[in-house]
Amino acid sequence: MTDANRQRILEKVDASKDEAVRFLQKMVSIPSVTGDEAAIQAFLQDYLNTVGLEVDLWDTDWEELKKHPGYRPVARGYEGRPNIVATAKGAGGGRSLLLNGHTDVIPVGNGEGWSDNPWSAKIENGRIYGRGSCDMKSGVASHILAVQYLKELGIDLKGDVLINIVIDEEVSGHGTLDTVIRGYSADAGISGETSDLHVQPACIGRIWFEIEIQGKPAGIQQRYLGVSGIALGQKIVAAVQELEDERVATVKHPLYPSAIDSLPCIIGSFQAGNYPSAFPATALLKGSIGTVPGEDHEGVKQSLVRKIAETAAKDPWMKDHPPVVRFVGYDAEASEIPRGHAIVETVSRNYTEITGKEPTISGRQGAADTRFLNSYGDTPTVIFGPGSTAVMHANDEYVSIDDYITSIKVMALSIYDWCNAQPLAKS
Repeated sequence: MTDANRQRILEKVDASKDEAVRFLQKMVSIPSVTGDEAAIQAFLQDYLNTVGLEVDLWDTDWEELKKHPGYRPVARGYEGRPNIVATAKGAGGGRSLLLNGHTDVIPVGNGEGWSDNPWSAKIENGRIYGRGSCDMKSGVASHILAVQYLKELGIDLKGDVLINIVIDEEVSGHGTLDTVIRGYSADAGISGETSDLHVQPACIGRIWFEIEIQGKPAGIQQRYLGVSGIALGQKIVAAVQELEDERVATVKHPLYPSAIDSLPCIIGSFQAGNYPSAFPATALLKGSIGTVPGEDHEGVKQSLVRKIAETAAKDPWMKDHPPVVRFVGYDAEASEIPRGHAIVETVSRNYTEITGKEPTISGRQGAADTRFLNSYGDTPTVIFGPGSTAVMHANDEYVSIDDYITSIKVMALSIYDWCNAQPLAKS
């Protein structure tokens, strides 16, 4: 490893800026809403082959996946929705590195609320706009181009680099889980998830739930004889708010100093009744809870069940007709690696070298696939990406071109440093 090589890497990224922007624009222009990832994966498979990497493309075996403790129920399988691992083999004697990212994105509807076509990938004010530009095709692109540029410079690595590009992250994270099941692991990993270029050794968890409420039916003329699902639901909404207040006051984690931001516990959907001139005897509430690393995931679920039961017990109707709490949909555990882990230090050091600033070390305010790599894959993984968590999933989603280029530089130097270092001692 020489200073000359480091300078060559940075000059290569700068000289390739226009190419890097065009590559990301192409990725963003390919619609890839969860469930419809075939086209973007096929494009990347072809691209990775041209780079000269060993490409493993496979469809997840849904039945086998269901046997894993990390599996969460989903409504559809994975035929025609492949995952990718592209490997740049090292010469030996170095550390291996897995670069993880997803290409599926959330729906755009009919483009309501967007200033332009959500797949336009237009450039304006130093930003690339479009669904997935932030979350997280820019992160995936930075991984691919970092490896590509190292190869084009003829810079050899001792350790293997594995580019892991997965599907279904927005619903389950099963693409990364299946990467682990397929046997892929490395000495460390970097997830390109949205981080605002912060170095993030941790991510929160997320638990979706629904609460079904059954009131007492009545005719609209004698509505006073019924028990309104809306009125009952309002009490349950207040109870969920109380639970959030309790959690914010008591749950602490050093990477999440602002508990109110890190521990949302909310009702996000309130459906009641079914007709304007009919008494609303039923309600269905849907919401989510955020968790931080170190919490008992199942215990948090039970705290919600207890809170709803306690609230119901105080109500003259619900004490005999308690709401039903179900945990359905997205269910992701919080995860972290030590702040002092070598991969955290490597990414941090290179960020400082490139920007002249100390990195912000924080916990990601969102769930991430790192939970599978950390818990099941024996691959301690840090999060570092160019997208902003505040912009992901938003209309007019965008990524800063400057941040994107910085991310490619950090990735390239981190790969260079990590894969040429001595293997980690096994404990």
